[in-house]
Amino acid sequence: MMHSGLFWWIGAGVLIVLELMQGTFYLLMVALGFIAAALARLAGAGLPLQFGVAAVVALGAVIVLRKSRYGRKAKARAEAARNPDVNLDIGSTLTVPAWHDGRARTSYRGASWEVELAPGEPEDANLYEITALRGNCLVVVARKHAAGA
Repeated sequence: MMHSGLFWWIGAGVLIVLELMQGTFYLLMVALGFIAAALARLAGAGLPLQFGVAAVVALGAVIVLRKSRYGRKAKARAEAARNPDVNLDIGSTLTVPAWHDGRARTSYRGASWEVELAPGEPEDANLYEITALRGNCLVVVARKHAAGA
């Protein structure tokens, strides 16, 4: 099977199917390496050169992917603490009975939570809005009153 080059086409197909199930684009980049090796086989390259072409193309494609916006997932993870699509509590309001140096403990959704006041926010507001979650600590700001309220 290796002699006919069918290995590269089947391997690329399997990697593409696996990529469709995973959705990270990395297996697709390796599949591009397999396709390049299959094309090198069709051009008459020997087996060692086919493996070299597969490795170089796959590695190059992965590097290009890492530098693109699709390869940057770490930034999205870092922003998850402030993303209301990830944490549904962001934007919710709560009351804080007493502050102690910008920190407090309050009941929210039937549980006791640590609360931290965002820098520069007043401690005398009636309502606070959750802007971020840091572990089990809610970061809040004083809720702005709507105009005419």
